[in-house]
Amino acid sequence: MKRPTPHSATALYATAATSAVIGALLWLRSRNNSADSLFLYGSSGSGVHTPSAWRVWSSTVTEERLGMYLLGAALVLALAARLVATWRE
Repeated sequence: MKRPTPHSATALYATAATSAVIGALLWLRSRNNSADSLFLYGSSGSGVHTPSAWRVWSSTVTEERLGMYLLGAALVLALAARLVATWRE
């Protein structure tokens, strides 16, 4: 009989998934600098894209780099969750 996944592993998996989604969105946002991009804000259809003035992080760390950091953290958290799940079995 297989035991259920521990709550700590479930929490780590959820944190990893959230980190990966936020990191991917930040990375896509940083890559969205051209007017002919398919990733648009809203459905205006005018083809004009103005970048947001809202900064997510400090001026020294770009959104692209922060997104990559969050994706890396998601991988580490997923690995830790897997280790916790197998260690508790």
